[in-house]
Amino acid sequence: MNNINFVFVTTNNKKEGQSLAKEMVKKRLAACVSILPNMRSIYEWDGEIQDEEEYLLIIKTTAERIEDLKYFISKNHSYEVPEFVVFESIDALPDYLDWINKITS
Repeated sequence: MNNINFVFVTTNNKKEGQSLAKEMVKKRLAACVSILPNMRSIYEWDGEIQDEEEYLLIIKTTAERIEDLKYFISKNHSYEVPEFVVFESIDALPDYLDWINKITS
């Protein structure tokens, strides 16, 4: 059984976040996507300091789905360079792991 991988992706609006989340779950790239609203991101882009409201997608998936998920984000995200950062869990409840694996298989 595989541990969970969490993938962080940001969007600049709620509608895009919801659309991406629904497609990821529909395509079994993710078992669940949580969307955290009203986040501020301050970063440099094209030599300018940006201060933007963003939405954080926390995507729950398995290691086997990461490459397909990465491809999906690169093709469907509106950002020129979307955030895509993967964190691997070290432990989880067995029933939750079973569910993640079942949904993404």
